[in-house]
Amino acid sequence: MPREDPDAGGSGPRDRVVVGVDGSGASMDALRWAVAQASSRGLTLEIVHVRVVRKVVSELIVGAEAEEEEILEQAVATARALAPDLEVHGYLEDPPAAGRLVEASRGAALLVVGSRGLGGFKELMLGSVSQQCVHHAHCPVLVVRPEPEVPARPD
Repeated sequence: MPREDPDAGGSGPRDRVVVGVDGSGASMDALRWAVAQASSRGLTLEIVHVRVVRKVVSELIVGAEAEEEEILEQAVATARALAPDLEVHGYLEDPPAAGRLVEASRGAALLVVGSRGLGGFKELMLGSVSQQCVHHAHCPVLVVRPEPEVPARPD
């Protein structure tokens, strides 16, 4: 689905919540928060998944594009299951992730991201996506941190 041109100035109506998903547990936690925020405020939810590599490259790797599409489709299905009356749109974008999310934040009421994604060496070199979003987004940013694991109590 082609992305609509969001309010470039950021001073118009802020009628959507944007969430970044990458298939990780942290991004699914962020999705749940974004659904709750959009639903409680009566806003549209915009789910953004950024490919690991550009589309022209992923199309050359057997199964890669289908895997990227599946992550987005699963996120959209999850959002619709959590809030059936919520208007949900999904977008599959080319890298870089932080740049695409910052771009998507123009005119949004809120950008929601997880604090830990699939990351890896590239993330260490460039800084985390969530950190870049916090510093450069055009709207408030909610960074969802994972729940700490509570050690099992010995009997």
